Amino acid sequence: MKSKILDAVGISAAVLCLIHCIVFPLLMIIPLGISHNPYIDLAFLLIGAIVVYRVTKKISKTWLKWWFWISILLISVSVLVDLIFEIHIPLIYIGAAGLIAGHIFNFNNHQH
Repeated sequence: MKSKILDAVGISAAVLCLIHCIVFPLLMIIPLGISHNPYIDLAFLLIGAIVVYRVTKKISKTWLKWWFWISILLISVSVLVDLIFEIHIPLIYIGAAGLIAGHIFNFNNHQH
């Protein structure tokens, strides 16, 4: 049961991250005086990494563990490049979509 809750938290965080990553650039077009803060992306990454760590301890499917960690790696690369070089690369979208898909698959295939 606890793993299902972690998957629900992971899905929610990944969806919020993806919405943030898609909507925020559109908001920057409108002159509202806001700017991009890469530390928000870092916060999403840390939440995702904690959830993935706890979920992957409990699953037995090796390919799914790899799926989760590769998705976190893609997000990590994107966030680090943004923090260091202030360049936005689309790996964060692929990683967030990967986390969502992995959590949904894991959520639907729990042993009952």
